[in-house]
Amino acid sequence: MKTRMLHAAVTTAWLAAITTPALAEPETFIVDDEHFSMAFEVMHIGYAPVIGMFRDIEGEFEFDEETNDIGSGKLVFRADSVFTNHDKRDEHLRKPDFLDSKQYPDVTFELTDFKTTGDNTGVLTGDLTLLGKTRSVEVNVTLNKSDKYPIGHEDYTLGVSAETTIRRSEWGMTYGLDPALVGDEVKLRFGFEAIKDSGFF
Repeated sequence: MKTRMLHAAVTTAWLAAITTPALAEPETFIVDDEHFSMAFEVMHIGYAPVIGMFRDIEGEFEFDEETNDIGSGKLVFRADSVFTNHDKRDEHLRKPDFLDSKQYPDVTFELTDFKTTGDNTGVLTGDLTLLGKTRSVEVNVTLNKSDKYPIGHEDYTLGVSAETTIRRSEWGMTYGLDPALVGDEVKLRFGFEAIKDSGFF
């Protein structure tokens, strides 16, 4: 009798295992540095904004497509790759007045939380480390598209847009604030594609 009951229990468990759909797990996506744009915008003496970018970045994050949830991840921007289409200005931005790229070669953003606000939108919270100081930042995110890439590498790819505004003085970058030569508010905009890690990177 006990043998029959044990056999029935094992059979039931086995049937449950093969008929219950497996829950999808978050997968790693690696930022495609060939399709990544990060623009910053800062007002110059109240006349017009200066728009620039970082040209050297890398990063990866976890993404659960079933729940549209972004998990742990990190983006790294090389401070000396700053570019505003003006050589002398870019050289100044690399110095201690601004990015101090020799002492702090990397600007990093590490994900800490993500809250969904719509079908393809959310607010991402992360720790932004700049000039050796780390502060929490909220970023508005739109998940544009996820699908097999139609050309080139043909791997599964997620497209993301994001934006936020920070005050550079909160990280100790105060050059040009008094007198008001360079604005304190810095608008940040991101647009990038990230490729699902197939294990061959």
